[in-house]
Amino acid sequence: MRLNKITGSLLAAAMTLSVFGVAAARTGSLLGVPSANLFGAGAAEVQAPREVDLPPDQQLNLGRQYVLRMDQNTTTVRNMLEQARAARDVVKSLCLNDKQNQIDVASRSAKDRLTTLQGAVEGKDKDRSRHEFMILQVLRDRVDQLVKEANQCIGEEAGFIGESHVTLEVDPNIPDNNPADLGNDRTIISEPPVLSSPTM
Repeated sequence: MRLNKITGSLLAAAMTLSVFGVAAARTGSLLGVPSANLFGAGAAEVQAPREVDLPPDQQLNLGRQYVLRMDQNTTTVRNMLEQARAARDVVKSLCLNDKQNQIDVASRSAKDRLTTLQGAVEGKDKDRSRHEFMILQVLRDRVDQLVKEANQCIGEEAGFIGESHVTLEVDPNIPDNNPADLGNDRTIISEPPVLSSPTM
């Protein structure tokens, strides 16, 4: 039940992102602005509009490659998690475990989408296959982002490096006389300040 809610939430988010991406790309083309300029420098890595125009059989082949890459990423993050657990690094283990769980959910969802994509290709339903392929692309991008975040998980050793030592350095130009040694010299008398206003 909980897995179905998580998968449903992930799919809803993926569909929302794909709708906004297509809408923004269309808005840019209507305004005469290339879609790459709408999204900034990072848009060069996203190839969704070009790959969606592929024939359904090529979309299926690419979808299989995406799922294979997600499986490889899952193995990579799982190995990192096992190393962190072996080192008894609780902080890094918690971070990697969170990323691993998110990757697992996205990977399972991608496998379901690949099965649906294969059915759409076999049924020669181009609209359905394009839709499923776009969701596969969003899931691929999400897993790639999660792997980057997993590589940035910081463990305890990065937060605390060795013991701290305090060193004291005294500037030799500072006078070494103690104010208590000056005593009470009663010959010094301070004058009150002169008033500058004639009305006071």
